[in-house]
Amino acid sequence: MMHADLIDQEDLLGQLKSLGFQVQSGATAEQACECAVRGLNDERAMTLRTMVKDMYTSSATILPAVREAIDRQLLPALAKYQQSRSA
Repeated sequence: MMHADLIDQEDLLGQLKSLGFQVQSGATAEQACECAVRGLNDERAMTLRTMVKDMYTSSATILPAVREAIDRQLLPALAKYQQSRSA
């Protein structure tokens, strides 16, 4: 039987924690992304961009709740941060 690589909520929380973001255990993907974008600075923004790029370009399947949280929380916050740095 073949098992697909999946990125679920626990994987997202684990990745964020391993990168040094303060995320409560048991948080939803949405809550974890919300926490990750608080107090963005250049280093945190670059770390999050790299994490998202790695997730989106990997062969793993990102579960819908995780993808939605990234699309609704992380990507808009990163874009807004980038615009504020360019202005």
